[in-house]
Amino acid sequence: MTTATRDVSANLEVNVTAATELEFQITVAKLPGLTLTEELSMTVDGEPIQPEEIVGEHGSRIHRIQVESGLVVVDYSASVTTPAEPIAVEVTDHSIYLRPSRYAEADKFFGFAAGQFDINLPPGELLQQVAAYVEDRLSYIPGASDPIDGAADTLLANAGVCRDYAHLVVALLRALNIPARLVAVYAPGCDPMDFHAVAEALIDGQWVAVDATGLAPRQSLVRIATGRDAADTAFLDNHRGTINLNSYKVTAVVAGDLPTDTGEARIGIG
Repeated sequence: MTTATRDVSANLEVNVTAATELEFQITVAKLPGLTLTEELSMTVDGEPIQPEEIVGEHGSRIHRIQVESGLVVVDYSASVTTPAEPIAVEVTDHSIYLRPSRYAEADKFFGFAAGQFDINLPPGELLQQVAAYVEDRLSYIPGASDPIDGAADTLLANAGVCRDYAHLVVALLRALNIPARLVAVYAPGCDPMDFHAVAEALIDGQWVAVDATGLAPRQSLVRIATGRDAADTAFLDNHRGTINLNSYKVTAVVAGDLPTDTGEARIGIG
């Protein structure tokens, strides 16, 4: 992972037309070893509002607010100067991250994966094969998928965006008995710039980042949220009311030159 400073930011404008509860996952995950400075502000019709912070697994942070109506503006910026230490492997990881989930329906892929890949290969080699397969199979086309599409839909469509690539990687790896999960990240170098999603696979006792899109070097990624799939890591959740996401903007840059990532090394997310 890179040790260069990474500066990230997000701005969102959400119009609330019926009373609701909003949850945002846009802040950098708080993990051991991480050094950063950050600012988060939220307003409703120009008036400051203090969100409730909920800290989940792997340092993921949800910021929750209750809104009757009005324009919600969220501004976040952070400067990461020291990367986090590698996330420790928990005994439950081998269970939770092998299970089928909402968008990574691994149970639909058991037969397909066994026919497509040599299940007798070491996990590290299978990981490389899965990443290469997804990269070759899919075309990155914004708008080609719906938010409700899962990995099976992506395989049939042969196209999608970063979350679709990650879901397909995760589903195939789980079908091959390799624990895998999805991570929402800030990604310096990503083009088009946006919130980014990658997979993580548990290989030889460490979590390894997998990005079949190849849109950004893995060394520069900054973890936001970690979960079974996008249902756990969405940057905005709405409960009860009616909203419209008017706009959002994401930036992520690294000091100096972007690192080079051939996709072959085992790289963790810092």
